[in-house]
Amino acid sequence: MMAAVAQFSFVVPPTETRELTGDLRELFADLDTSLPPEQRVYSGECHPSLDVVETQTGVEVIVDVAGVPAQAIRIMFRGDTLVIAGEKAPGPGTSEPTFHLVEREFGRFARAVRLSGAFDVARARASLDAGELTILLPRLGERRGQPHMIPLTTGAPRP
Repeated sequence: MMAAVAQFSFVVPPTETRELTGDLRELFADLDTSLPPEQRVYSGECHPSLDVVETQTGVEVIVDVAGVPAQAIRIMFRGDTLVIAGEKAPGPGTSEPTFHLVEREFGRFARAVRLSGAFDVARARASLDAGELTILLPRLGERRGQPHMIPLTTGAPRP
Protein backbone atom coordinates (compact mmCIF):
# COMPACT_ATOMS: atom_id res chain seq x y z
CA MET A 1 0.00 0.00 0.00
CA MET A 2 1.52 3.33 -1.00
CA ALA A 3 1.26 6.63 0.78
CA ALA A 4 1.53 10.10 -0.72
CA VAL A 5 4.93 11.06 -2.05
CA ALA A 6 6.91 13.13 0.44
CA GLN A 7 9.04 16.15 -0.39
CA PHE A 8 12.39 15.05 -1.80
CA SER A 9 15.22 17.17 -3.10
CA PHE A 10 16.94 16.36 -6.37
CA VAL A 11 19.63 19.01 -6.00
CA VAL A 12 22.71 18.50 -3.86
CA PRO A 13 23.74 21.58 -1.82
CA PRO A 14 27.10 23.10 -2.77
CA THR A 15 28.60 22.18 0.62
CA GLU A 16 28.12 18.48 -0.20
CA THR A 17 29.25 18.71 -3.82
CA ARG A 18 32.91 17.98 -3.10
CA GLU A 19 32.07 14.83 -1.14
CA LEU A 20 29.64 13.68 -3.83
CA THR A 21 32.21 14.34 -6.56
CA GLY A 22 34.70 12.12 -4.73
CA ASP A 23 32.10 9.38 -4.36
CA LEU A 24 31.29 9.53 -8.09
CA ARG A 25 34.99 9.32 -8.98
CA GLU A 26 35.27 6.18 -6.85
CA LEU A 27 32.16 4.60 -8.38
CA PHE A 28 33.30 5.28 -11.95
CA ALA A 29 36.85 4.10 -11.16
CA ASP A 30 35.35 0.85 -9.90
CA LEU A 31 33.36 0.50 -13.14
CA ASP A 32 36.52 1.26 -15.17
CA THR A 33 38.37 -1.63 -13.59
CA SER A 34 35.54 -4.16 -13.46
CA LEU A 35 33.64 -3.84 -16.75
CA PRO A 36 34.75 -5.78 -19.82
CA PRO A 37 35.65 -3.64 -22.87
CA GLU A 38 32.39 -4.40 -24.70
CA GLN A 39 30.41 -2.87 -21.80
CA ARG A 40 32.60 0.23 -21.49
CA VAL A 41 31.55 3.65 -22.70
CA TYR A 42 34.23 6.15 -23.62
CA SER A 43 31.98 9.10 -24.41
CA GLY A 44 28.41 10.25 -24.05
CA GLU A 45 26.09 10.94 -21.20
CA CYS A 46 22.86 9.21 -20.29
CA HIS A 47 19.96 10.55 -18.17
CA PRO A 48 17.80 7.67 -16.94
CA SER A 49 14.38 8.67 -15.62
CA LEU A 50 13.50 7.87 -12.05
CA ASP A 51 10.56 7.88 -9.65
CA VAL A 52 10.73 8.30 -5.87
CA VAL A 53 7.78 6.76 -4.03
CA GLU A 54 7.12 6.85 -0.31
CA THR A 55 5.48 3.75 1.12
CA GLN A 56 4.30 2.95 4.64
CA THR A 57 7.60 1.22 5.40
CA GLY A 58 10.14 3.32 3.52
CA VAL A 59 11.07 4.80 0.18
CA GLU A 60 11.33 3.15 -3.24
CA VAL A 61 13.46 4.63 -5.99
CA ILE A 62 12.72 3.19 -9.44
CA VAL A 63 15.13 3.97 -12.29
CA ASP A 64 14.71 3.15 -16.00
CA VAL A 65 17.96 1.45 -17.00
CA ALA A 66 16.91 -0.64 -19.99
CA GLY A 67 19.94 -2.21 -21.65
CA VAL A 68 22.23 -1.69 -18.64
CA PRO A 69 23.52 -4.92 -17.07
CA ALA A 70 23.66 -5.19 -13.28
CA GLN A 71 27.46 -5.24 -13.28
CA ALA A 72 27.46 -1.76 -14.90
CA ILE A 73 25.51 -0.14 -12.02
CA ARG A 74 26.74 1.10 -8.65
CA ILE A 75 24.52 2.32 -5.78
CA MET A 76 25.71 4.24 -2.72
CA PHE A 77 23.99 5.95 0.20
CA ARG A 78 25.88 8.58 2.19
CA GLY A 79 24.34 10.93 4.74
CA ASP A 80 20.96 11.71 3.23
CA THR A 81 21.86 11.22 -0.45
CA LEU A 82 21.27 8.16 -2.61
CA VAL A 83 23.65 7.98 -5.59
CA ILE A 84 23.08 5.72 -8.60
CA ALA A 85 25.88 5.59 -11.19
CA GLY A 86 26.53 3.42 -14.20
CA GLU A 87 27.38 3.04 -17.85
CA LYS A 88 25.05 2.21 -20.72
CA ALA A 89 27.00 0.93 -23.71
CA PRO A 90 25.47 0.76 -27.17
CA GLY A 91 24.74 -2.74 -28.38
CA PRO A 92 26.90 -4.43 -30.97
CA GLY A 93 26.16 -3.02 -34.39
CA THR A 94 27.27 -3.30 -37.94
CA SER A 95 30.51 -1.71 -39.01
CA GLU A 96 28.85 1.15 -40.92
CA PRO A 97 25.28 1.65 -39.71
CA THR A 98 22.90 4.06 -41.40
CA PHE A 99 20.73 5.66 -38.74
CA HIS A 100 17.31 7.04 -39.64
CA LEU A 101 16.38 8.08 -36.09
CA VAL A 102 18.45 8.12 -32.89
CA GLU A 103 16.67 8.79 -29.59
CA ARG A 104 18.26 6.38 -27.13
CA GLU A 105 21.05 7.71 -24.94
CA PHE A 106 24.29 5.90 -24.23
CA GLY A 107 27.13 6.80 -21.91
CA ARG A 108 27.84 7.25 -18.24
CA PHE A 109 25.11 8.35 -15.87
CA ALA A 110 24.81 9.47 -12.27
CA ARG A 111 21.66 10.40 -10.38
CA ALA A 112 21.65 11.79 -6.84
CA VAL A 113 18.51 11.99 -4.74
CA ARG A 114 18.43 13.65 -1.30
CA LEU A 115 16.02 11.90 1.04
CA SER A 116 14.70 13.12 4.35
CA GLY A 117 14.24 10.85 7.33
CA ALA A 118 16.14 8.05 9.00
CA PHE A 119 16.74 4.91 6.93
CA ASP A 120 17.92 1.44 7.87
CA VAL A 121 20.59 1.32 5.17
CA ALA A 122 21.84 -2.07 6.37
CA ARG A 123 18.47 -3.52 5.28
CA ALA A 124 18.33 -1.63 1.95
CA ARG A 125 17.85 -3.77 -1.16
CA ALA A 126 18.21 -3.21 -4.87
CA SER A 127 16.99 -5.36 -7.75
CA LEU A 128 17.13 -5.16 -11.52
CA ASP A 129 14.27 -6.65 -13.49
CA ALA A 130 13.11 -5.99 -17.06
CA GLY A 131 15.10 -2.75 -17.35
CA GLU A 132 13.91 -1.30 -14.02
CA LEU A 133 16.25 -0.79 -11.11
CA THR A 134 14.28 -0.75 -7.86
CA ILE A 135 15.98 0.41 -4.66
CA LEU A 136 14.11 -0.13 -1.38
CA LEU A 137 15.19 1.94 1.62
CA PRO A 138 13.31 0.90 4.76
CA ARG A 139 12.71 3.60 7.35
CA LEU A 140 13.93 3.21 10.88
CA GLY A 141 11.09 2.82 13.35
CA GLU A 142 9.99 5.89 15.23
CA ARG A 143 11.88 5.93 18.51
CA ARG A 144 10.96 9.30 19.98
CA GLY A 145 8.54 9.03 22.84
CA GLN A 146 9.27 5.32 23.25
CA PRO A 147 10.46 4.14 26.65
CA HIS A 148 14.05 2.89 26.75
CA MET A 149 15.23 0.95 29.78
CA ILE A 150 18.66 1.95 31.05
CA PRO A 151 20.50 -0.87 32.80
CA LEU A 152 21.56 -0.14 36.40
CA THR A 153 24.92 -1.32 37.68
CA THR A 154 26.61 -0.80 41.00
CA GLY A 155 29.88 1.01 41.46
CA ALA A 156 31.33 3.98 39.62
CA PRO A 157 30.07 4.62 36.06
CA ARG A 158 32.52 3.50 33.36
CA PRO A 159 33.05 5.42 30.14
